[in-house]
Amino acid sequence: MNMVCVPQRKTVKMLIKSVTCWISPFTTSLMSKSTGTKFSGADAMATGHYARTSQEDEEAFQQRPTPRPQTLFRNRFEIRNPVRLHQGADRFKDQTFFLSQIPQDALKRTLFPLGELTKDFVKKIAAEAGFKHVLKRKESMGICFIGERHFEKFILEYLDPHPGNFVSVEDGKIMGTHKGWFTFTLGQRARIGGQRDAWFVVDKDITTGDVFVAPTTNHPALFRDTLRTDRFHWIAEEPPAELIKNKMMECNFRFLHQMPLEPCTVTLNMDGSVWVTLAKPVRALTPGQFAVFYKGDECLGSGKIIRLGPSMYTLHQGQERMKVAETAPAKTDHSSKPAR
Repeated sequence: MNMVCVPQRKTVKMLIKSVTCWISPFTTSLMSKSTGTKFSGADAMATGHYARTSQEDEEAFQQRPTPRPQTLFRNRFEIRNPVRLHQGADRFKDQTFFLSQIPQDALKRTLFPLGELTKDFVKKIAAEAGFKHVLKRKESMGICFIGERHFEKFILEYLDPHPGNFVSVEDGKIMGTHKGWFTFTLGQRARIGGQRDAWFVVDKDITTGDVFVAPTTNHPALFRDTLRTDRFHWIAEEPPAELIKNKMMECNFRFLHQMPLEPCTVTLNMDGSVWVTLAKPVRALTPGQFAVFYKGDECLGSGKIIRLGPSMYTLHQGQERMKVAETAPAKTDHSSKPAR
């Protein structure tokens, strides 16, 4: 069984480009984009992803290529029975998150032999087939082709240092210095020399090089409940009929693999992008990560996060300023002359 992958050099180039544009270094659609590669004459392709589809395996060999749409959205009558992407039976190892950008034309000709199996059962099959070394292999949690390397050291092998300051989000005090804003992602711990207490990255200014930090891992500056994506990629329906009819749609959201699904409301914009309003604030939403939607066990698709709403800390500051303004006594103008 062969699985199409993005070449190592291309993966590294995409990674370097992403961090220099304030995109999180852990963007998610590398594999799903590669799954849309030309089939080179093959009728179908099998991959080792833990995912399922709405069609039987035999149907994948009967599918024919569909031309890409020339308009913003595909004509919904062009594909009468779109293939839907569903989570794998092993929910812990489910990889639909990484397939959320897969084109419909690729999905309908793709097989997922492991979709109905758990990882433990797959290891058992491998051991019985003589591949017992598989049982001893540790799970890989690093970036594809890069592994579990120290990210700052790795990225500075390709980019020149861009020194800047760590700045407290609460009082603007400079807490220390760093080698480059692009070596940090929102929510991570900022190891600041000379500081005994833990500080966490809450924002970045790529023009000044400042990295804003807060003193606790659950600081309000890390929590937001609104975001906007670029043009959203819908896997099956483009866009879903419910969204067109009601102008909004309720579903579940995640932007990190294996994070708990969060209820949200989606609103469609004229350019195909979407606004997402979360039922509760989520920690460390990051531009460049992908907002992935689910309905039940179906993965609807994803879009890259390009804008964030205000943090809970910013909203609280605004509310406090309004309270002060409302309670402040009105100034009396003593210079005015009494009316005759």
